[in-house]
Amino acid sequence: MRVGAFVLSAQFPGQGQAETLHRAVRSAEAAEESGLDSVWLAEHHFMPYGVCPSAVTLAALLLGRTRRIRVGTAVSVLPTTHPVALGEQAALLHLTSGGRFTLGVGRGGPWVDLEVFGTGLEAYEEGFPESLDLLLRWLREPRVAAGGGRHRFREVAVVPRPDELIDGDPVPETILACTSPRSVKLAARRGLPMLLGMHCGDEEKAAMVGLWRTEALAAGHPPDLVARTGADHVSAGVAQIADHGADARETLIKAMPGWLARGLEAHVTVDGRRRTMRDPLAYTELLCGLHPVGTARRAADRLASTAERTGITRFALLVEGSGDLAATEENVRRLGAEVLPLLG
Repeated sequence: MRVGAFVLSAQFPGQGQAETLHRAVRSAEAAEESGLDSVWLAEHHFMPYGVCPSAVTLAALLLGRTRRIRVGTAVSVLPTTHPVALGEQAALLHLTSGGRFTLGVGRGGPWVDLEVFGTGLEAYEEGFPESLDLLLRWLREPRVAAGGGRHRFREVAVVPRPDELIDGDPVPETILACTSPRSVKLAARRGLPMLLGMHCGDEEKAAMVGLWRTEALAAGHPPDLVARTGADHVSAGVAQIADHGADARETLIKAMPGWLARGLEAHVTVDGRRRTMRDPLAYTELLCGLHPVGTARRAADRLASTAERTGITRFALLVEGSGDLAATEENVRRLGAEVLPLLG
């Protein structure tokens, strides 16, 4: 089992943005102190749902402040950035951290971000595979040229070369966020492990893992490589540890709906399309039922059950659901001190 902290940099009602980012940094530092495997950083723009606009920038800070823990983006939104720029940043962090950086990328949504950054709706609707392929080539080849519909440039040298890392993996670990059969198939064909969202239950995640394996084998990837890559899938969730299960649920029920209501409402579509917002209280209750929320024993059993049902043994768990700095640090410490030993 590899258990990590998922840091959304969520701005709860009544909090400032600097306060929110300080809690995000302390969450990551506490994760290393508590023996967790990794910390995963979300990226959002123009909204209190998450106030970190650049997961790679925050990752750079945290890699400099830590010595052991792996730091990943969950995710860097590819349609709002140039894949070469993101590839250069990933290579830089891979080399300077000694291979502790994971690049998680995703498609994002049809949000106003596409207008602000000038990439347009097409980058979201049709251009993602081309951008992903260019990013992967940049991380794997010494020289790259592009002749696609969105990206066209002459051959240039890849600098810095990520494969010059003396010890460790030759390229940064790259993971694809998957929310649909289309993205699952894309990850499988490119030989990339998946990051699966916290809104999904075990049954849905198991089906996505099965589809991924079928598609990866059909794409011609060797069975042993499929098995190794599949072992790196990540399941996102929520963790809240307390002496009594009711107390853990109450902590989240009191804090999360207010944040979710403000955060989800702030999503603005680029083209005015209508969207349905989740009910914040019902969503919080759903998350409490799906994930390790309760006593340490209940949390360990929940993680073990998810691993058994889905085959996923790697987790990114939202630890800041209380919205409080001291409570978040305590939650991370209990996750490391009480839950990890029960997982063996």
